[in-house]
Amino acid sequence: MDLKIIYKYFPDLTASQKHQFELLQDLYKDWNMKINVVSRKDIDELYVRHVLHSLGIAKIQQFNPGAAVLDVGTGGGFPGIPLAILFPDTHFTLVDAIGKKIKVVQEVVDGLQIKNVSAIHSRVEDIEGQFDFIVSRAVAAMPTFVHWVKGKIKKNSDHSRKNGILYLKGGDLEEELKEYRTVQIYNLAEIFEEEFFETKKMVYLPMKYKG
Repeated sequence: MDLKIIYKYFPDLTASQKHQFELLQDLYKDWNMKINVVSRKDIDELYVRHVLHSLGIAKIQQFNPGAAVLDVGTGGGFPGIPLAILFPDTHFTLVDAIGKKIKVVQEVVDGLQIKNVSAIHSRVEDIEGQFDFIVSRAVAAMPTFVHWVKGKIKKNSDHSRKNGILYLKGGDLEEELKEYRTVQIYNLAEIFEEEFFETKKMVYLPMKYKG
């Protein structure tokens, strides 16, 4: 499965965006041989399992120019890097507690000449500032994740959807999400027809504020 899968679902990319998506696989292949951040089998399926999966968020939530998005536990740069390519006027802060992963992220960002990404080696609890949305790919159970990002979401929302968490996860989430009455779950299988997405979901949790 190659790059065409991205064009299939995102037909309106600019020439610059197409070029950046095109470069992704070689950059990851090259860096993955030095520092393993993506499993070997996933490298061959990079555009479906990592890039398109990350862009599932964009099918549900668009980001405004000037918005700030935090990617927690970004690993090799997912979902942050594909989203940063798609939304060049939105600023993305990619955070991971493992230094070698952030090194790969920084090298890929430099290789793609992306200007709207900050890559930070840190625990999320130590990150300062507030963000419109927080994105992630299944780094922890939702109650743990909510605890990590407490106080990091801006109260004032500039998007049609209230600020909050956009979380990519698979499987049965009923038990994990039962305490969140405002949660919304989107099945990615209704957006992408590839088999990989059969059990994949995006969870939106708007942050509730008192007052």
